[in-house]
Amino acid sequence: MRELVLDTETTGLDPFAGDRIVEIGAVELFNHIPTGRTYHQYINPQRAMPNEAFEVHGLGDEFLADKPVFGQIAQDFLDFIADDQLVIHNASFDMKFLNAELGWLKLPAIPMARALDTLAIARKKYPGSPASLDALCRRFGIDNSSRSLHGALLDSQILAEVYLELIGGRQPDFGLAGSAGQNAEHGDESSWHPAPRPKPLPGRITEKEAAAHAKFIENMGDGALWTKFT
Repeated sequence: MRELVLDTETTGLDPFAGDRIVEIGAVELFNHIPTGRTYHQYINPQRAMPNEAFEVHGLGDEFLADKPVFGQIAQDFLDFIADDQLVIHNASFDMKFLNAELGWLKLPAIPMARALDTLAIARKKYPGSPASLDALCRRFGIDNSSRSLHGALLDSQILAEVYLELIGGRQPDFGLAGSAGQNAEHGDESSWHPAPRPKPLPGRITEKEAAAHAKFIENMGDGALWTKFT
């Protein structure tokens, strides 16, 4: 199963009041394992950046001036997400902006049913507790120290870890995108197996403890259950 953990940055809160997307980031998961594939794009909003938004993500007019407009990147973005599930924190916000941008280009909207909202999952799982991305990082012990400003790709990478915790904990092979992840991307999960330990771990029982245990078993007699396993 392919999923795209996605985030956007914008000029404000309402696309129908003139706000636009300025950054999109997405991280690909396959069967809940990061594959290493990402999507990242800065976008020229063709309008001035409000100071309140700049303080959130740090993307200013000068930086965005030479970036492509949404119409120039729309098809590449749609090709990347294909028809797969999107995982988004506060999905209604990002989907509202994405579908507004697509609508202005006369392109079909992305169905809301394709978006899995991690904010809703967190609120249901931990009612009454803070459910922001930063709060969930603190809850799960996820390092977000590099998140001094919001950034679409960085937030997607952090959200991917949060998402896997929310659905039951990170998988044992979460960090194996270079091996298991590559196999999973091609639908072959069975070809990866853990290698045997090259050198067995040393025993933790001292010779004195082993001798005392042996003496204890001997005193129990031949009918003791322990004698069947020694």
